[in-house]
Amino acid sequence: MVGESTVSAWRPDVPGITEVFHAYFRQHAYPVHTHTVWTLLILDDGVLRFDLHRHDHRTLRSQVVLLPPHIPHDGWTPAPQGFRKRVLYLAEDALDTDLIGAATDRPNLSDPLLWDRISRLHGTLAEPGDGFEAHSRLALVVDRLGKHLRRDLHRPAPRPARGLAEDLHDLLDERLTVGLTLDEAARMLHTHPAHLVRAFTRRFAIPPHLYLTGRRVELARQLLLSGRPAGTVASEVGFYDQSHLTRHFKRMLGVSPARYAKGR
Repeated sequence: MVGESTVSAWRPDVPGITEVFHAYFRQHAYPVHTHTVWTLLILDDGVLRFDLHRHDHRTLRSQVVLLPPHIPHDGWTPAPQGFRKRVLYLAEDALDTDLIGAATDRPNLSDPLLWDRISRLHGTLAEPGDGFEAHSRLALVVDRLGKHLRRDLHRPAPRPARGLAEDLHDLLDERLTVGLTLDEAARMLHTHPAHLVRAFTRRFAIPPHLYLTGRRVELARQLLLSGRPAGTVASEVGFYDQSHLTRHFKRMLGVSPARYAKGR
């Protein structure tokens, strides 16, 4: 990252919300990655551009962004002043999985009432002891999101038959923290390493090494927000050492694990 940034993140005691993330980035660009949760984002300043599943999108301050789980995306801003955002990470089961396709097709929602409700929810989450109010506000937000997505819901396309890509995906998730070499994976799946990489990238729109790194960073965030010392997290999530974690963490989030943990 070039330029200044500020980050604040915490895990509220509200069912359905796995993380609250507030950030200002002047020039930070997110590399392509995925989440296992829904990403609900509003901008307080600036413009955000992102590629979601190989389609480019531009988000203005008045819009709400909903990024579905497991779909690759990146993010950057063309604005010289950077961008300021507030994000809620919602549990995967907060919305029906059959709505993932609709969210992928139309991640930007122009709905002033929804934007206002999300903003008020962030305000409530910043006040300790207001869990019941926050949960009530969240219920209204999720309900309105569902109505938007169901309105755009089309008949789902048939799922492709399982193949090498899905097998590698499961294997990477299974070996997330203990590690796996590409040659090991190829031997286990009885194929050539290059063919495995091509199959995974074609199916999931992200190379397997970026998928694995992103999942490890996501797990590191959870551990840091639970109070685990930054110095012990690297080995717990599968990175070689703390500097290895720090390099990828800063590339993904624009700040070091230690600074991220201090923002709790």
